[in-house]
Amino acid sequence: MNHLAEVLLPVALLIAAGFFMRRYHFPGSDTQTSDAFWKGAENLNYSFLFPALLFVSLASAPLNGSNIGTLYYAAASSLGLGFILLVLARFIRHWPAARFGVYLQGILRFNTYIGLAVAGAIYANEGLQTAAIVLSVLVPVVNVMSVWALLSDGETHPLALLKPLAKNPLILACLAGLALNFSGFGLWPGIQRLLELLAHASLPLGLLTVGAALNIKAMRHEITPLLSNSLLRLLAMPMLAFAVARVFNLPTLETFVLVLFFSLPTAPTSFVLTRKLNGEAELMAGVITLQTILSALTLTVVLAVL
Repeated sequence: MNHLAEVLLPVALLIAAGFFMRRYHFPGSDTQTSDAFWKGAENLNYSFLFPALLFVSLASAPLNGSNIGTLYYAAASSLGLGFILLVLARFIRHWPAARFGVYLQGILRFNTYIGLAVAGAIYANEGLQTAAIVLSVLVPVVNVMSVWALLSDGETHPLALLKPLAKNPLILACLAGLALNFSGFGLWPGIQRLLELLAHASLPLGLLTVGAALNIKAMRHEITPLLSNSLLRLLAMPMLAFAVARVFNLPTLETFVLVLFFSLPTAPTSFVLTRKLNGEAELMAGVITLQTILSALTLTVVLAVL
């Protein structure tokens, strides 16, 4: 339990620091300056620092291991089962796309910053590499699912799904890292060191921006959907992922990483996508905030069980 506290406490403190910095208008003296700073910090991390972490992790990951293919199948199966159950629930409850997109993102998307911070803290570089392998499957697929869900009331043109993928820096970084790995060419040590420095800056800044994005007022909006969505994400999805891991007979590290990513709160970027595609943005903000707060408890339980 002491080891879990050592892993999760820095994560929780960085998120809390980001929340209070934003609340008290750091680094400026007014809301406008503060908002501009945090928006820029989030864009910097999402477009530049975090892709560097994914790229360098995948470029050096051991992709010829006997468990890699099984891990890919297990990750895709966990996501696919969750998606099928959500589509069935939508058919029964008749949710419009604006709400269905929120529910789907709340249950299937994940906060990569927290996941990589925890995986790296427990399993060091091996944990980061395994997490990056899982992300190379989950990130493209869950982005397609999220866009489709928010546009699913009308005819969704394939280009509407492909366009966000083609511009997504995380997907591009995953593809580039995998391509370099499979090519057999290594990174020049100077470039690798540069990318590692960028990668080291990504996780602390990412956790600060997670805290800065929290919106406590949004949790007053429809408490029942917020709670049900959060419990499904933080408790039901880890159990589903664990069951899939057992079916595929994954080793300890791969099981840990798979279950971890299905135990995480949803991604803060879900709010941006929801607002852009005319979903229920206020409900999405509430889901993000409540899940992030509750995950301090649920992640402790899940990691203790694992």
